[in-house]
Amino acid sequence: MVNLYSIKGNWRRTYFTIASLLLFSLFVGILGIEYWDEQELASISNQTSTAPTGKVTIVVKISERILEVYSDGQLHKKYRIAVGKSSTPTPIGEWIVTWKAYRSADILGTRFLGIDVPWGGYGIHGTNRPWSVGHFISQGCIRLRNQDIEELFEWVPVGTPVRIEGKKFPIQRVLKIETIGADVVLLQAKLKKLGYLEGRADGFFNKDTEEAVKRFQYDNGIKSTGIVDQKNLELLGL
Repeated sequence: MVNLYSIKGNWRRTYFTIASLLLFSLFVGILGIEYWDEQELASISNQTSTAPTGKVTIVVKISERILEVYSDGQLHKKYRIAVGKSSTPTPIGEWIVTWKAYRSADILGTRFLGIDVPWGGYGIHGTNRPWSVGHFISQGCIRLRNQDIEELFEWVPVGTPVRIEGKKFPIQRVLKIETIGADVVLLQAKLKKLGYLEGRADGFFNKDTEEAVKRFQYDNGIKSTGIVDQKNLELLGL
């Protein structure tokens, strides 16, 4: 006679064993993937670990998810990064590192380099989610592996220029004195390219930007108001 209780008990033990093995494999797999991401996928091989000896500048290329370090204008090293997702984009423009801080290995990693974006608290920092490096995933900040930000932190003094490059977008509003935003960065960059502005494209429509707009307007035969409307944007190619 078949012992149904014995069969049922054996089935339960087999099911528990299989489930335990699957859970263990999943746990080990997640740890392995995170380690692999941190050590391999987010690294760029055959690069120096020697500190730059010249003046340091930083260029962030959003579309490529790459941060470049320059020494006296010469490329010194590259890092893979995570940048802002579409709803919270990383701010393009020309910024300055204004402060540095040590962190406790939380969501912002172990180091933080603050940059002077006038419409938010943005920076370059580490992460406790190394698998996110290489993706459009942040709230707008720039993420590196902790070991990378720790290296960069030692190389970058307060005052270091940071140029963030990204895709252009249509400007939808009138721009004038004291306007702040990413669209002002695009306006300033265009005025610089045309030779009307010498300062940084820092997203703040200040007096220098207003004077640059007035000179552009005068040269193009329109009223020099210093206010950029749709007609001005079309003339600027924006």
